[in-house]
Amino acid sequence: MATSTDRPFLYSEAERRRRDASPWTLVQGVLAPLQFAVFLVSLALVTRTLATGEGAALANASVVAKTLTLYAIMVTGSLWEKAVFGRYLFAPAFYWEDVVSMGVLALHTAYLAALATGALGTAGLMLLALSAYASYLVNAGQFLLKLRTARLQAPAYAMEAAR
Repeated sequence: MATSTDRPFLYSEAERRRRDASPWTLVQGVLAPLQFAVFLVSLALVTRTLATGEGAALANASVVAKTLTLYAIMVTGSLWEKAVFGRYLFAPAFYWEDVVSMGVLALHTAYLAALATGALGTAGLMLLALSAYASYLVNAGQFLLKLRTARLQAPAYAMEAAR
């Protein structure tokens, strides 16, 4: 795995060009805030259900919607990673984000399985959803830090290209 000293920039010049040319970059830019909006609505519904015991059906539907947006962003994110880095997952620049993403997927999928099989009651489902959401927030934070890094490195890319 590459270290920060092996890879001074998040993207090589060729990767940056592929990132900028990929239609999957725009798709990710649309899906990420959409997923966050679905998350916020669902979080409110889940916490309401935990607090009052009411609205379980709507809360469950919202978690399913959040999970479907997660699946969409994961599939398209894999296509983006392939277009930019030449592999579907675990490119060195996004290795740890992808590792945490697998945990996020596992928790959301466990929620769907528990909902479908009746393995957990309402409170158990809501707590599992909150666990999935906590892992999602960690992962979203990782990606926001990468976005920030890319933006901070943009002037350095230009200087490096001018050499």
